[in-house]
Amino acid sequence: MLKVENLYFEYTGFKVLEDISFDVEKGQLCALFGPNGTGKTTLLKCIAKLLNYGKGNVSVENENINKMKAAELAKLIAYVPQEHKPPFPYLVKEVVLMGRTPHMRGMFGPSENDTRAAVEAIEMIGIADIADRPYTALSGGQRQLVLLARALAQGTKLLLLDEPTSNLDFQNQIKIWRIVKELTKKGVTALTCTHDPNHVMWFCDKAIVLGSRGIVANGDPAMSLTKATLNEIYGDVCDVKKCGDTHMVVPTEIEMNI
Repeated sequence: MLKVENLYFEYTGFKVLEDISFDVEKGQLCALFGPNGTGKTTLLKCIAKLLNYGKGNVSVENENINKMKAAELAKLIAYVPQEHKPPFPYLVKEVVLMGRTPHMRGMFGPSENDTRAAVEAIEMIGIADIADRPYTALSGGQRQLVLLARALAQGTKLLLLDEPTSNLDFQNQIKIWRIVKELTKKGVTALTCTHDPNHVMWFCDKAIVLGSRGIVANGDPAMSLTKATLNEIYGDVCDVKKCGDTHMVVPTEIEMNI
């Protein structure tokens, strides 16, 4: 579904990404995991074609994104940023409906299908109670939910999520991960940045771990987020414990009586 080959990117001479290669299969929920400053957000923006990478290749469904028009790419990839503040106080339902823009027919505006898709996304995320409120009047966590609903309404095959649960309470964090997981079961592919190793362990099919030297692990989360890998990228601050059928990352001084 998604293939990244030998990708390089730099900001005014400062290398951020160097020789990055990986692939994500259709229907996988894949995490981009690693410390701040390792280029996770930059990588997502390169895949979304919001940044022009220097060398390498990014293809989605075997199509090079640099050969695709913006309108074509918008029907294939939805990008959810960490934060977005529009200059006008659009209503929540209007922001979600904007996700349908690639499917609209110019002056004809939204069709019944567009409106239906927006309503379904609002209901799926559980924000119907704020649908008529101005987006600019919401909390950071609420805005994050709206942006995710907008991406769902877009109806793409690939979701790029940049810290989708960072401003949410624990209940909504789990809810969003479960929603994304259900979408992948229906054939949607998701690549998400996260700083929470336990979310990766609990929900993701694959983990790509970025360190200061590029990719340091790539594969099954339990095999990628080992104590050795975590020590390499963070230092000796955490450990990995078995908890039932899954693994949990805990601070090194924590003893688990399970």
